[in-house]
Amino acid sequence: MGRFATISRRLILVLCSCTAVDGGAMEVNDIPIGWFDLRYTANIDVRKPEQVRMAWDHCHTLATLQGIVNRNGPRLYLQFVQLGSRDIDQYWFDKYRQAGRWLAGRPVVTYPDIVAVVRAYRSFIQGAVVYDPAVPATSNAASTVAGVQDLLAIRYDPSAGSLYHRLVVTGPRLPVRVWLLNEDGTSKFTGSGMVAGTQKKSTRSAKCDVYLWLQERYLDTNRCDGRYGAYYLDSFWTTKPGPTVINHHTLTNHDFFVSKRAFFFDLSPWADERPNDDPAQPLGTDRRMLESLLGSAYQQTEGKEIIHIGGFPPWPHKYTSHAGSGKHDGVPTEWEYARLISAYNAFQDADAYCYGALANASFWMHFPLQGQYPQKWVTREELRERGYLTPEGAVRFDDRHFILFYVGDYDAASWLYQRIPDIWDHPDRGKVPLMWAVSPVLDRRVPMAMDYLRETATANDYFVAADNGAGYLNPGMLQEPRPLSGLPSGVDAWAAHCAKYYRRWGLTVTGFIIDGYAPGLNSRGLDAYARFSPHGIVPQKIPLSLLHKQMPVIRAGWDVNQTDPAEAARVILGQIESRPLPFHWFRNILKSPGWYVRLQQQLRVADPKIELLDAPTFFELARIYLENHPQAARGEW
Repeated sequence: MGRFATISRRLILVLCSCTAVDGGAMEVNDIPIGWFDLRYTANIDVRKPEQVRMAWDHCHTLATLQGIVNRNGPRLYLQFVQLGSRDIDQYWFDKYRQAGRWLAGRPVVTYPDIVAVVRAYRSFIQGAVVYDPAVPATSNAASTVAGVQDLLAIRYDPSAGSLYHRLVVTGPRLPVRVWLLNEDGTSKFTGSGMVAGTQKKSTRSAKCDVYLWLQERYLDTNRCDGRYGAYYLDSFWTTKPGPTVINHHTLTNHDFFVSKRAFFFDLSPWADERPNDDPAQPLGTDRRMLESLLGSAYQQTEGKEIIHIGGFPPWPHKYTSHAGSGKHDGVPTEWEYARLISAYNAFQDADAYCYGALANASFWMHFPLQGQYPQKWVTREELRERGYLTPEGAVRFDDRHFILFYVGDYDAASWLYQRIPDIWDHPDRGKVPLMWAVSPVLDRRVPMAMDYLRETATANDYFVAADNGAGYLNPGMLQEPRPLSGLPSGVDAWAAHCAKYYRRWGLTVTGFIIDGYAPGLNSRGLDAYARFSPHGIVPQKIPLSLLHKQMPVIRAGWDVNQTDPAEAARVILGQIESRPLPFHWFRNILKSPGWYVRLQQQLRVADPKIELLDAPTFFELARIYLENHPQAARGEW
């Protein structure tokens, strides 16, 4: 791991006694940080099942351990996530180890193997929950149980050398407190008869029987915290690890949700086809089970809170045409899932594939944020002084077209965590005005990243909320009458949830609202956004423009994601020519500041009348324009 020298096993055992205690009266800066290099699990041969199983077992068990150990303080750190040659976990750790930073001066203890890590933190755990390799859903049930009962999730495998053998049969000999299979190794959940441990008939799916058991034992009884859910791939991954990079088993993402005692699941959102991981189940069983879990979580919160669900449909592996079965593409699956969870007051913290892996969120969640991060809005007097308004207060166009870039997608903690080092730290940042769209609720899992953005922002960097506010849900599904769930309106709960995060981060604009398969915003939905996002919103299902209670509403334009800035410029020119509104919004995904600089150069040559604005100038000019054009303010073009 570079800077930290390997220390002797004897010294490790001495220092382990320090990390094994809760800390008591010790200051947090005196508690050693346990460090374990888990990168060996990402350097396996996926053609060798024994290596695949080892990688899964080690990552899963350590993620549950980390969630328990870090629940009340930052103690255990894993080195795991890499992007190309860049070590992401090392990047963040080194940044805050610098003099005067949060982790400066904390002693660090490195561990040679996974057994040493478990021994070091033995006092934090009550034993193990052992799950069934023949029923993959039990792996997610194990993460749920682990968080509730402070147990390590361990896959059953009695063979010599397995993690189960090293931790349960030998080594620390962890007592098994919960068996998710029979102790003789046969399956407890079979998809027939009565569901084990309940008085309920089987769903005729072993997979869904597991979740029925989980709901009855942990969610309906409030042992889980219904405010947190986790949609992560189950141990089906061990049978199909190859479609994308290895770390997209996303096991290291579990730690935060284990720490929050969340409920874990992996179910298809589609009711019109059987999932490829359980093709014999009755049609729609996965979907019904998912709605049942969401309904239970909603009842626990009494509809007063918005449920935070980490993860994303595992589309390279399941539930889509990309997985080699299924008739639905990836984006439709995303939109159906979003529509479904929104009906139950839930949003997704979308650890989507490509950059879905995240480690150490349970460690970083303790980072001390400031109370508020204000941003300055532009005044009309400043716009007049800069030549954007006439003496009478109208927008001065002079044949110009005003454009704005939605710099995304940062609606997932994992994407922000992985891409700051190359995108935000790019030397061209600050050369052109950019509207960075970052979901403010990411401060739950990567608060240090959010703080770092504000600390290092230039005058040309302005922040707005990413889709669709403080979390990605479809706000149209919160409006009565609510499709799917039939529940009372969730609009006020959403407004209260968002307002808290917008105040902290100085946000007054929602840069994009993905309506997807949901209804568009009605008057009550628009009223809610006007309360916490008064300077503007950009939905999909809306007239070209509206002025709603002095909140400018601009319909979303095109995604512009061409690799070549010259091609992107041609797309933008075509859209400007076809759009009567002189304000133009374009969405870009994971583009570097250098790409925007080159694109701006291309546009300047093609048409000098196209002007790229900062977000406050764009939305304030749009508001003034709509005030002076009543028809456009009503959406009449």
